[in-house]
Parts: sequence; C-alpha cells; structure tokens
Amino acid sequence: MAGSKKAYDNNSIKALKGEERIRQKPASILGSDGLEGCEHTLVEILANSLDEAREGYGKVIEVTRFKDKSIMVKDYGRGCPVDYNPAEGRYNWELVYCELYASGKYDTNKGENYEYSLGTNGLGSCAAQCTSEYMEVTVLKDGFKYELSFKKGKNVGGLKKEPCEYKQSGTTQKWRPDLEVFTDIDIPLEFYTTLLKKQAVVNAGLKLKLYDEESNKRFEYLYENGILDYVKEVSGDKGITEPLYFETETRGRDREDKDEYKLKMQLAFCFNNEVNLLEYYHNSSFLVNGGSPDKAVRNAFVAEFDKFLRANNRYTKDEPKISFGDIQDSLILVTSSFSTQTSYENQTKKAITNRFIQEAMTDFIRSKLEIYLIENKLEADKVINQLLANKHSREEAEKRRVAIKRDLMTNKMDMTNRVKKFVTCRTNDVTKRELYIVEGDSALGSVKQGRNAEFQAIMPVRGKTLNCIKASEKDIFSSPIITDLIKVLGCGIELKTKMAKDISTFDIDNLRWDKIIICTDADVDGYQIRTLILTMFYRLLPTLLQKGKVYIVESPLYEITYKEGNKEKTAFAFDEKEKADILAGIRGKYTLQRSKGLGENSPEMMSETTMRPDKRRLIRIVPTDVESMEYTFEMLLGDNIDDRKTHIRENGKYYLDKLDLA
Repeated sequence: MAGSKKAYDNNSIKALKGEERIRQKPASILGSDGLEGCEHTLVEILANSLDEAREGYGKVIEVTRFKDKSIMVKDYGRGCPVDYNPAEGRYNWELVYCELYASGKYDTNKGENYEYSLGTNGLGSCAAQCTSEYMEVTVLKDGFKYELSFKKGKNVGGLKKEPCEYKQSGTTQKWRPDLEVFTDIDIPLEFYTTLLKKQAVVNAGLKLKLYDEESNKRFEYLYENGILDYVKEVSGDKGITEPLYFETETRGRDREDKDEYKLKMQLAFCFNNEVNLLEYYHNSSFLVNGGSPDKAVRNAFVAEFDKFLRANNRYTKDEPKISFGDIQDSLILVTSSFSTQTSYENQTKKAITNRFIQEAMTDFIRSKLEIYLIENKLEADKVINQLLANKHSREEAEKRRVAIKRDLMTNKMDMTNRVKKFVTCRTNDVTKRELYIVEGDSALGSVKQGRNAEFQAIMPVRGKTLNCIKASEKDIFSSPIITDLIKVLGCGIELKTKMAKDISTFDIDNLRWDKIIICTDADVDGYQIRTLILTMFYRLLPTLLQKGKVYIVESPLYEITYKEGNKEKTAFAFDEKEKADILAGIRGKYTLQRSKGLGENSPEMMSETTMRPDKRRLIRIVPTDVESMEYTFEMLLGDNIDDRKTHIRENGKYYLDKLDLA
C-alpha cells in the first residue's frame, strides 16, 4: 500500500556496533557534532600527554596544526601501552583506540598508575580515533617502535612492531577530524593557543610548544611557578596587593558510604582596581562552568569579608552585606585542584560536582583569608576601601536601573499623559501608525496641523540630543528627550553593558510604529540633530536600523512661487538640479526663496511636502553592511580621532558651503 509505514516490531531495534557507536552519535561523547566536538578531540588526546607529564614523564609536549586541518600531538612520556595484554586477552591498542571505557586510570585512588589524572573515563582516545578521517600512531617504548594506522574508525594493517634505538620514549598521534562526522573541522588557531597556555599555567614547569603550519608561526608556553606566575602576569603593575599563593593536601569523601580520596588544592590571588579574572582548573582541565571550586570561592570570600567588615564596623546602620560581585570586580584569582576521584558534570569536563571538594576548598580559603586580613592590616584596609567603593557604586547603579526601568515601562493607555508634548494618533493598527520625530516645539505646530491624525503621531525633540556613542549611560538615561522617545517607541532598549542588563528588554514585537520618521530642518543644525537622533538609534536600538524601521523625510530646499495664467502656484525643489528644472519650465516672473525652517512653514506646505504619503520623499535607513555602519558611527562620533581627521581632510570639501569672500 502506497505511503504505508514499516511495522514497529521486534525486528525494529538496532544496536550500533564498533566505531559507528561514536561516528553516528559524536555529541553523546564529545558534546557536539559541530566545531566544539571537533575541538574536544584535541582536548582528549592532549589530556593523555598531560597526565604522563604530571606523573613526571616528559617535560615537553609538542602540538602541530596543519594546513589541511589535521592535528599532531607528540609527548615524551613512557609511551602508550599498545602490545598484547594477557589479563584482557587482547591487544592494548584495541582497548585504547577502539574500545569505550577502557583505561589505565580507573585505579587512581589506589595510586597504581596515575594519581591525579585528567583522562579518567576511557573515552578520549577512542572517541578521537573513531571520529577521524585517519589517525596515525607512533609509540617508542621498551626498545621498540610501534605503529598503528586507522581510517574512519577502522584499523588498517594491525600493529607494526620493530626494534628501535631512540633517545626518549613517547607517543606521537596525528589525525584529521572527519567532515563526515563533524559539521566543521576548522579549529581556529586561537583555540590552540588558549588551550596550551591554560595547560602551561596549571602544569608548573611543563613546556608546551605549538607550530602552526598555516601561518608558519611558533608558540611556546612555560610557567615555572604555575598559577602564581599567571596571576602576576595578569595583574601587571596595577595591583592593589601583591599576588599570594597557598596550597595544601587533604583527604575526604563525598558521602559516608563513598571511598575516601586525596585532594590537592592550589590558590593564587591578588586585588586589582583595573583588571579582574576568575579561572578554575581541576586535574588541569579548565572548568568553564566552575562547579564546586566556584561555589567554594564565592562562599569563602563573601563570608570572610563580611565578617571582617562587621568586626571593624565598616558597614553603616542597616547596610546590606557585601556581595561576591563587589569582590569579583577587583579580584584576580586562579584555583587549581587535583583529586584521585572526580565527578565531572559530563565528558567535556566543564564543571565538577564533588561535595567534599567544595567543602574542603571553602574551609581552606576561609582560613587563609582570615589570617591574611589579620596579619596584613595596611593591605587589608586598601582592599576593603576598594571593595566598599565597588559595593556603593553597584548599589547606586541598581537604584538607577530600577528607576529607569520603572520610568521606561510606560503603559500604552497613559502614554500621552506621561510624555510631555507627545501627540498621538487615533488608530491602534501598528501596520499603519507613523511616528514623526520633529525638531523643536515650533515645528510641532505646523506638523500637527498638516498631518493625518488618523495614523500620524508627533514627538518633538527639544534641542540637540546627547551624542549617545560618547555619553555615559547615566547621562543618557538622565536625558528626558531620550527617555521620552524610548517610552513612545515602546519596544525597550538593547544595550549589552553591565549597567543596562536589567533594563535591556528589547522586543521588536512591542514596537508601536510601522515607520519612525525623522523630520528636521534642511540646514546645518537640522542635519546635526538628525545625525544625533540616528546615533541614539545606533547605540540603544540598532535592530530598528537593521530592520529598516527608521526613515528620514526630505525637506525642500527652495520654495518657488509663480503665476500660470491668472493662478498663483507654488513649487518646491529638493535640490539644485530640481530647482533648475522647475525654473526652466516657468514662463514669466517668479519668486525664489530658500525654504524656511519647519516651524515657519504653513500646515498646507508641511502636508504637501513632508506628511502626505503620496507626496513626501522618504529615505529609508537600511545599513547594507553592519560593519560599515558601525565603523562610520564610531569614526564620526566616537573616539576614533585619527580616522575622523583623515575623513574630514579627504571629504570635507564636498560638504562645506561655498563662501562669498569678495
């Protein structure tokens, strides 16, 4: 029967076998079938080399990024076990590269092979191999050279083994992630440099080398004192305090019925009034999402600084306690922990969840902070003063945010009353409504009388608005011109800065207008006002520019009065060519005058030239190139002074009025 479906029965269940378990479902192991999953193959292979180095085998790891997107990792460790394994009755290379959950790191708590291991799940080498177009492995070990070759997850030719003389044992693995598995394999150079630098930070004394074939550049990372050197590097010479370093080892368990395990903790931090940083590592893996260490740091720092502030009467009466954000604004801190048992959030190792690690780190940090604050009174006073300044600045900003948010959330029904001099229209059909932003109160009268009150509303702006690119957010939201206009627009704002986080509730579906039309005089002042209004849209509502919701209505430059028969007529010219064309067609006398300001025009003229949809001339603001738009705004109105000077020097002559110097 056409279109019928196959029966779902006992023959419908299929089990993926071998390499297909990973090739068809890479996200289940590597977190993604896109670039992130591809990048994680490098993380997994590098982890094994790092584990060797941490155990004291090899002081250098070399990584190569090839033009064809293939990758090579070479270490000088003991060499990956690949020969026959009597206990398992199989070759070790099969277990390492073809079998999930096969590892030499499951007994780390017993101290058998690796004490503090990053690669513990027995997934990484197998996942990288199975998702590669090819992988070539060379192992120098026990006086032999071992070679393996894989293509699309399958071994080719078995294990090749021959006697070999070498200066240093080790493992070299080269592979090319497969585009049949991943949607993207073009790992950017920045990912390599960031990964290797972070691993050098938390593996003191280990040298990590990178060669990029594409750029022919070489990079080398080495931090002899690990995280302490890194904190010093980040802080530079702007620190409020000198970097401090503490470390300890302890043992504990996550639950009473769980095994006890070993934990090593390292902490380096200082305070700085210009730079801040929080980074957490566990078994050398960078914990993007933190987990237990992040919770420990937050709890410990808030508890100890709050205790110190109370003990020294630094709070005012009924003042709320300090928050971690107040501390974080001036804190550079890196933790590196190692444990013989670890509960990762998932295989990508972006967070750990061990309860004991969180509790032990909290107690450790609190004890060190307590002693530091007591024994270093001068430094402690400097830190406290900075943290209180952060706190008071945050509280003031929060008050402003609440006030601004309350002020901007104007109800549609009372908008006319809440916004001074705003003139609404009758229709509620957003697809027809037009908002005219006009220059000054004088223009309001003529535009109001010349409009179609059914669908055209008017918002006068009084004088020149702020340059919103250079103005602070405090000044922007203290400007009634800007806040009133935002209320009238109705769609919120889309600032992405810290202060605006709580008020950036932009939703274009809440925009109350189909067209937003800027209507200013055709003179230098009018052009400047128009530009400043556009700048406000660029800073606060760029999507309205990108979606083509903002227009400029052209005002005529000339008003030409003449007679045709016994009738007096008026024509309007919007540029010099149009003026010449009109004058060429007039037979007889005429009167030519430069167009007056909008406020001096009659309602009839305003209707004829700028208000009637069938007569007016609208310029729709549509940036065809967002990058070009951003550059132009920043160059003309931002801090890019050099480019602005160049632009004026090269183009200013085209915009200057000709002067009669006779």
